[in-house]
Amino acid sequence: MFSIPGKQAVTITDRAAAQISKLMEKQGHSGLRIGVKKGGCAGMEYTMEYVDEADPNDETVEQNGARVMIAPMAQMFLFGTEIDYETSLLESGFKFNNPNVTDACGCGESISFKDVEELQAEQNAG
Repeated sequence: MFSIPGKQAVTITDRAAAQISKLMEKQGHSGLRIGVKKGGCAGMEYTMEYVDEADPNDETVEQNGARVMIAPMAQMFLFGTEIDYETSLLESGFKFNNPNVTDACGCGESISFKDVEELQAEQNAG
């Protein structure tokens, strides 16, 4: 798929890994699949869903007991992303620190990306 040998597609912070592991244990699933879909005010949105097994085309990242699968169509958009889990007085949730995002709405849930050809050229150069 879309990868660089020896480099994980995404990284997971310790806080995010702990939360993912906790959710998987509580819900009885083996992992969390992340992706992107069209929508939102900036054009794209992140998706997350519980899964029991990886699709053969998923990129699987396991870190600190957390298992994350990246949907095939999202791999080039998420490559290099750090997944974090933040807690504040008003809210808690996963945060995607994605170097491929060029614009985001005020809430941060809707995003837009660099041109697809530009992303591919950058990844091939790295």
